[in-house]
Parts: sequence; C-alpha cells; structure tokens
Amino acid sequence: MSSSHSNRASLWFLAVTLLSFLAASTAPTPLYHLYQEQMQFSAATLTLIFGVYALSLLVALLTVGSLSDYLGRKPVIFTAVVLNILAMLLFIHADSVTWLISARVLQGFATGMATAVLGATLLDTDRERGPLVNSVAPLTGMAIGGLGCGVLAEFAPAPLHLTFWLLLGLFVMQALYVWRLPESVSRQAGVWASLRPTLHVPLQARSTLWRVLPLNTALWALGGFYASLAPSLVRTATGSTSNMIGGATVAALTLTGALMIYRMRNRPAGKSLLLGASMMPAGVVMILLGVHSASLQLFFLGTLVAGCGFGSGFLGTLRSLVPLALPHERAGLVSTYYALSYLAFCLPSLLAGNLSRTLGLVATVDGYGAVLILLALGALAGLMRPRSGSACEVGS
Repeated sequence: MSSSHSNRASLWFLAVTLLSFLAASTAPTPLYHLYQEQMQFSAATLTLIFGVYALSLLVALLTVGSLSDYLGRKPVIFTAVVLNILAMLLFIHADSVTWLISARVLQGFATGMATAVLGATLLDTDRERGPLVNSVAPLTGMAIGGLGCGVLAEFAPAPLHLTFWLLLGLFVMQALYVWRLPESVSRQAGVWASLRPTLHVPLQARSTLWRVLPLNTALWALGGFYASLAPSLVRTATGSTSNMIGGATVAALTLTGALMIYRMRNRPAGKSLLLGASMMPAGVVMILLGVHSASLQLFFLGTLVAGCGFGSGFLGTLRSLVPLALPHERAGLVSTYYALSYLAFCLPSLLAGNLSRTLGLVATVDGYGAVLILLALGALAGLMRPRSGSACEVGS
C-alpha cells in the first residue's frame, strides 16, 4: 500500500471514529423526554444526566488528554473505543436514572479521551486537512447522532435501544481496525506524570487563547443548551410532541455549523472569528423571539443563523490555536481547548436546569440568551480591536 493511500485511509478512519463518538454523545438528546416519561424525573435531573457527561469528559481531558503524547496514539484510541462500547451496553440496559448517569459518566470519559487523541492523530496524519476534519467531524457527528436517533425514535421499534445497538456494532468494528493505523508518535518517558490533572497551553499560544476565549465560551454554552434543554423548551413554547424535535434542534445547529466550517475552510482564521461573533448573537435574538411568539419556524431560523456563527467561530478558534503548538504539544493543547469548551458546555446548562425550577424554563432561557449575546458582542469588540499578532491575524 502506498504512503498516500495509507494516509488517506487513516484520515477517513480517524474522521469516522471522531464523528461516531460525537454522534453517540447526542444520541440520548431526543430520548430524554421518553426517559422522563418512563422514569419520572425533573428538568433539573435531566440537566444532571447531561452535565455528568460533560464533567466526566472534562476529567478525561485533564488527566488522560496528553497520554497519547507519551504512550502512543493507537493504544489510547483503542482504550477510548472499548470504554464507549461499555457505555453503549449500559444505555441498552438502562432502566433507572442511576443507570443513565453511569452510562453518561463512562461515555463522557471515553469521549474526552478520544477527542484529544483523535484530534492530535488527525494533525499527525495530515497537517492540511487535519484541522478541517477536526472542526467538521464533531459537529457533523452531533447532527447525525441527534437527528438519526430522533428519526429512529419516531419511526423504528425499540426507541430506547436500537440506536445504541447500532452504535455498539460500529464501535466494535473500530476497535478491531484501529491496530491497522500507523503509529505517529514514539513512546517517551513521563506517562505517569502526564496523568496529573493539568491544563497545558504552550507559551506561544496563550495570548491567542485569551483573546478567543469569550467567543468560544458563548459558542459552547449555546451548544450545551441545545444538547440539554432546547427540546424541552420547544415543547413548552410550541406544544409539539414529536420525538424528532429534540434531534432536529441539535441537528439544525450542528449541521449548519459543519456546513459553515466547510464553506469557510479557506478563509483566514480572523474572518471566521469575526463572522462567528456577529452571527451567533443575531441567531440567539431570533431564537428568543421564536420562543415568545410560539413560532417553531422562527426558532429554527434563529437556530440556523446561530449555527452559522457556531461553525465559523469554532473553525476560527481551532485554526488560530492549533498551528501554534509543536508536535508533542498538540494533544495537550487540544485537551486544554476542549476542557475549557466543555466547562462552558455543561456548567451554564446545569445552572439553567436548576434555575428553571424556580424561575420557569422560558424566563431562565431569556437570561441565558442575554448572557450569550453579551459574551459574543464583547468578543466581537475585542477581535475588531487592532493588535499585533492577534488571533485575527493567525492563519491569514
């Protein structure tokens, strides 16, 4: 097999594997209302089930996120896939909130491990296309997982089980294939030291990280809201009872984001950041107007606009940061980026879930949206301010 053919096959496998992990992460979203009906839990418990996934993912990023820089890529990818296989088995047999929480904790840890190592391996395999795949695959996976599971829940038998059986089969095949990958990193000393919880940002990337952090926080907080409370919000505001609503809301945001990433793939990072900081708050305003007018069409239109901002901002952030790291710094930097992102992904949603018990879901979402708008507009002002060596100039 030629080197170029081998690299192409590896790139495809890594992209599909990353996509699969993120698809599995959003698969429970359209099922939450079915779980609520079966197990009789509140919106606060729902956000807890969602939140433990993100927190467990964060723990993985802080502990094993850099492990593949020392142990090698293939053993870490294999371990992450096996852990996700076990998580799928827990979902299949889940009959209580405890089982759901256990499944999400294990899935979160597996996804955190996979996100860091697959992101780094993609860059090892193809420096040109790797960043694009790193940006497109997660959002595409989230869209496929949410919408695909919603469709199966609406039209196929065994709505709480079929999706996880299909994902289980896919992960088993990936666990077998991973050993055919070429190893891109040699083993080195420091494996046990790398497990100490740490956030590693190379010195040369720190100023850029601080500059893009407000926008990145707003983007991921929006994503966390869609993965947890958006389906409940749509049901509350419009009265819709379709099983597809939960998956469709996630898919509208993430698939639009993925398409926007592809469209902006050859644009400078700074332009992607500015577009993201402009479109995301505009979309949030439309979403809130859709909620208050009980308009499902306006809600989804706002989601599409916010999704464009999400994709542009996500791409701009990654393209600004990742090229600044040296080869043995990549997994650590990717881990740090996703650690900060998943803090924004889960903590605001957990807070919103608890506040909704006293303030009501719609009032809570109004405040949530206002904070996102302020963060994005503040980021926009910072990005437009001229600065030598700024994030806006990286990748231009």
